[in-house]
Amino acid sequence: ARPMLQYAAAKSSRIQSKGAKGAADISWLKGDAMKLPFGDDQFDGVTVGYGLRNVASPADCLKELGRVVKPGRKVVVLDFNNAQNQLVRAFQFFCLQNIVVPVATLLGAREEYTYLKPSIQRYPKGDALVSMALQNGFKDAEFTPIAGGLMGMLVATAV
Repeated sequence: ARPMLQYAAAKSSRIQSKGAKGAADISWLKGDAMKLPFGDDQFDGVTVGYGLRNVASPADCLKELGRVVKPGRKVVVLDFNNAQNQLVRAFQFFCLQNIVVPVATLLGAREEYTYLKPSIQRYPKGDALVSMALQNGFKDAEFTPIAGGLMGMLVATAV
């Protein structure tokens, strides 16, 4: 995680040096998504990109995200989708096994990519994510497949 945070901080610094607004307002920190270091109702919105699939308990993580977002505000989660469509899933896993992992292996990053297939297989499908959000502190939730179902977005509204 630390190299990604260093990369993000450096990129923000470059953007800020070019005069872009907002880059200076970002503080990058390493933390536990299951125990966020923030008080209740702190944020106007929360986004998670390719992270919910990688926590020990997605349900507990959703509950924690709901804790830190203000009532009535949104939590948006983007991740690879555990597609219900068999053809989409077959295509996704074919690409991972025959393109992504072999290329990553050539680049010395095999370990960072071999976990993708099993993590996607374990990740709840869209309807299960919606139910999980509703059972963990959100008043409504919807799931939208993206890129033909290869990815998906959960949008949930905090109670």
